[in-house]
Amino acid sequence: MDNPNYKSGFVAIVGRPNVGKSTFLNRVIGQKIAIMSNTAQTTRNKIQGIYTTDDAQIVFIDTPGVHKPKTQLGDYMVKSALSALNEVDAVLFMINAAEKRGAGDNFIIDRLKGIKAPVYLVINKIDQIQPDDLLTVMDQYKQALPWKAVYPISALEGNNVNEFLGDLVDQMPNGPQYYPADQLTDHPERFVVSELIREKIFMLTREEVPHSVAVEIESMKTQDNGRVHINATIIVERPTQKGIMIGKGGSMLKKIGTMARQDIESLLGSPVFLKLFVKVQPGWRDKSNLLKSYGYRKSDI
Repeated sequence: MDNPNYKSGFVAIVGRPNVGKSTFLNRVIGQKIAIMSNTAQTTRNKIQGIYTTDDAQIVFIDTPGVHKPKTQLGDYMVKSALSALNEVDAVLFMINAAEKRGAGDNFIIDRLKGIKAPVYLVINKIDQIQPDDLLTVMDQYKQALPWKAVYPISALEGNNVNEFLGDLVDQMPNGPQYYPADQLTDHPERFVVSELIREKIFMLTREEVPHSVAVEIESMKTQDNGRVHINATIIVERPTQKGIMIGKGGSMLKKIGTMARQDIESLLGSPVFLKLFVKVQPGWRDKSNLLKSYGYRKSDI
């Protein structure tokens, strides 16, 4: 990198489930790399999104929502989120403007007290409240930590996101460009493809199914005609969930496949043939060997 004033750094995004961390990351990167859903605890792995300009590169680490774990998978998710705080130049603590400060927020704030990196309070979803209510939200958190800055934003609508990014870039140390300018994530394509399929499952199935679902890419091959053939297995915990996933006459599986294929084609820039299978694996969320085989990193289990 020839520019001696080039800025670069790592920034963690932490917060309770469903505050809009993945929506923010996708907005900043300009492409869907993290899955979005109204269901809490959608993100399970730390997902790195890479924001690059001519003058700077910020590697954002989108973490799973911090919550009280009930399974080994849940415990993994919380450890994964908190471990990100030791690796970064700044932390974004994101809250939902439409929700009152709760025990989950206090738990995260306590963890943030011990870290040396500057912490920004990011108040997301301001599009869901009246402007007059913003001061009330800010008052709840004003004394909680010595915030580097407080930013009200709407990740969905884009309000204040560019202004916030500009400030964040200014605060980054001078450093190298870690990744090529056109690289958007550190995760392999297979991981992002599996996440896009999992997102459609969240969107289309009943509430009791999504947390019991993992997606494993069995094969991903480009044919001579340029079409990418993908075989993926959806793992559930109970036979009843398998029935819901397949649907009457295979209708649900077809819907999931059709919607996922469109996003995967956009990601890969190639036509895609996607074949989905469903497998029952009882209690997989509490089995370390299965968590590892489904892509949950060993260091966080």
